[in-house]
Amino acid sequence: AGTMEPPSAPPRGGHVPWQELLLAGERGDFWEGARMGERMPPNATEGKDVLLRAHSLPGDLLGCNWFRGATVMSSHQILSYVVDTQVATPGPAHSGRETIYPNGSLLFQRVTLNDTGNYTLQIVRTNAQVEQGTGQIRVFQDLPKPIITWKISDPVENADSVVLTCEPQTQSTSYLWSVNSKSLPASARLELSLDNRTLTIHRVTRNDTGPYECETRNPVSAGRSDPLTLNVLYGPDAPTISPSDSHYRLGASLGLSCHAASNPPAQYSWLINGRPQPSTQELFIPNLTANDSGAYTCVASNSGTRLNKTTKGALQMGRKMDPLGQVAFCC
Repeated sequence: AGTMEPPSAPPRGGHVPWQELLLAGERGDFWEGARMGERMPPNATEGKDVLLRAHSLPGDLLGCNWFRGATVMSSHQILSYVVDTQVATPGPAHSGRETIYPNGSLLFQRVTLNDTGNYTLQIVRTNAQVEQGTGQIRVFQDLPKPIITWKISDPVENADSVVLTCEPQTQSTSYLWSVNSKSLPASARLELSLDNRTLTIHRVTRNDTGPYECETRNPVSAGRSDPLTLNVLYGPDAPTISPSDSHYRLGASLGLSCHAASNPPAQYSWLINGRPQPSTQELFIPNLTANDSGAYTCVASNSGTRLNKTTKGALQMGRKMDPLGQVAFCC
């Protein structure tokens, strides 16, 4: 193996941010604990540079060796360093991305998910005493912005179930859903998958439009999707005819309007005594006569749900007529 001449100190700056990890050593007091002595493994972001720092090395240091894994095995050696000659020698486990420094620290450039694992630092003192410490690092992906996917673009109320999926699927990621900027309500119609990545809305209703958001988290990053609003098709509900109860003089004009809650908006038509009229939401009859009395039916139709509903009203002659005559419309 060739030799490497390390710089006297770790380089600062550069295009890749540094992340210094202080590993918790199982043995030896020269390896500083992570996060004020906690024994949790340090976390690193994929693609970043990571510095494994050795602290409080003895003054009589002869050399040091870094190994991949929790044990000292020559086949897993990454680098060795001799203090007197200041020569670093790569080992079989050297990937070309590791650099060792005179202070014993090991630099990983552009860490990958496969770099997750245990690492062992072995030091050799001038009195031939050998000491070692083992720690662990975990590398996580820098999470991309998640997106919500779904298969049924226009679900029908009380007929369809909607499956929302938070994409992409990544390792060691937790998923969190919100609706209307709040946590999911307790509902028998809302079902989460075991990993929380999929949200199923059973028998969707018009109140389930959202918006929905999914959030992804891992120990080094987090992401939030754009809000998704569902287009739930519903209705038509039973239409209402207005005005519902009015009196008109003979010879006056009659104007009736029909409305039904519906998505997409309903289409309207009228029947007078069973006879179809031109399709319109408002019905207008000028110059009322006694012949205009009878049953008036409004029909609301929804092209999306393929349903229709009707409401009937009646135009009746008044029992007591003034000299001009009077008719009443009543539902």
